[in-house]
Amino acid sequence: MSNYQAANMPNVSESYWLDSTELPAFPSLQENHEADVVIIGGGISGIMTAYLLTKKGYRIALVEAGRLLNGTTGYTTAKLTAQHGLIYDQLISGEGKDTAKFYYEANAAAIEYVKKLISEKGIDCDFSEEPAYVFAEDEEQKNKVKKEADAYRELGIDGGFTEDIPLDIPNLGAVVMNQQAQFNPVKFLKPLIDEITAKGGMIFENTRISDIESSKRPVAVTNEERRVEGNHLVVCSHYPFYDKEGYYYARLSPSRSYSIAAETGKDYPGGMYVNAGQPARSLRSIQADGKKLVLAGGYGHPVGHKQNTEENYNQLYQFVDQVFGVEQVPYRWSAQDPDTLDHIPYIGKYSTETENVFVATGYRKWGMSSGVLAGQLLTDLISGTASNYEEMFSPLRPMKEPDIKKLTEESFHVGKMLAEGKAETPEGQVGDLQTDEGKVIKYDGQRAGAYRDQQGNLHVVDTACTHMGCETHWNNAERTWDCPCHGSRFSYGGEVVEGPATKPLKKLMDNENES
Repeated sequence: MSNYQAANMPNVSESYWLDSTELPAFPSLQENHEADVVIIGGGISGIMTAYLLTKKGYRIALVEAGRLLNGTTGYTTAKLTAQHGLIYDQLISGEGKDTAKFYYEANAAAIEYVKKLISEKGIDCDFSEEPAYVFAEDEEQKNKVKKEADAYRELGIDGGFTEDIPLDIPNLGAVVMNQQAQFNPVKFLKPLIDEITAKGGMIFENTRISDIESSKRPVAVTNEERRVEGNHLVVCSHYPFYDKEGYYYARLSPSRSYSIAAETGKDYPGGMYVNAGQPARSLRSIQADGKKLVLAGGYGHPVGHKQNTEENYNQLYQFVDQVFGVEQVPYRWSAQDPDTLDHIPYIGKYSTETENVFVATGYRKWGMSSGVLAGQLLTDLISGTASNYEEMFSPLRPMKEPDIKKLTEESFHVGKMLAEGKAETPEGQVGDLQTDEGKVIKYDGQRAGAYRDQQGNLHVVDTACTHMGCETHWNNAERTWDCPCHGSRFSYGGEVVEGPATKPLKKLMDNENES
């Protein structure tokens, strides 16, 4: 199947969610503003926070570096579930039963709130209730799945172990969580965006915040030195770009994953699925133009650690083809998400040194329920409403011994990546590049990244990430330069695609004109 791409799969990424819905456009920030709450980031966390705060009468200003929902929210698999892999047995063992119960209740409450909004507002977002399965492929995984089922029973979760799943795939049983859901997140959030602006909320797109001045009234500062001041400030930028006090770069591990939406010969049986082992493979269905497509995701890896990412799409294609028989792949896309040290998101006060600054991050690829939950919890914190979940999700929660070990390992990993990148001595030259090829080369005696576009133009950039100086690596499927240390990504021309970096890579040559 090496020729799958030319035959029936696009060679560029496009999300069905974003293609299915026309979103309103908003201006960039052109002058200084004030608001009660400044929200940085226009994904599900930022929009839910803005929506809930405007309902309470707060004046909000939401600032997005690109277009709304064009980050991870627009490139998700959009499973609306509290079944986050095999998390509950792990939480009971490591954090205790109360923490595990709160984790489930918080996510379940977020899902119920989504259902309520859809019903009350009549939102057409392809919502459907589905059972969610984690299935085992060998005896070791079966034991883990059964332990997870025991955790469900202990916590009172509707579900448990089953020997039989509707999916025609080799398995040794699964743990099922009943009454979960799937939806189109862009269709769901669009009416909320409309309501935010109708109630006076300000939204600014294509406005990158590069700094925060933290005081009693924190200020978000753009790359162009424009300022937005508020009584409270919330960082919902996926991976926190502002890291003067929180040290999130040492406490988060970003990874990428891949998705394809395929027309298939066999019918999809219903339900949502993910395997218990590695590589991870996820399945659900979507409705697109009257056709039911199989949406498959997975084959993830740490950001910047793989150059031939086309292979990941190829593996997904082969997986779906084996189970359902692929006829056509109209959409493919990829996304990334960071994980925390203890696998519980960081939602709450940014740091002990920052006053009235909050953060939401670390969803571990389960951002739909986590993003809604973040909006609810941040609204409670800002409005002074007590929450049972504040302590569990607090970014300031004490680290336990396993977390300290992971922190040490992550710091060692970053140092190793930094040293190895600086030690590389590339041999390639600009003249070696073929059309639509990118690679690390030597340019004017230094390490550089070069890409020859479809028109034959050359784009050469300094590969040192502008966040902390790690050397970026080429991503051939997305045509980006990806940082293996903290997950920043840049276009082939050097523009920031994903933070925490806020400044572009230095251009050394662009369209064959030296800059």
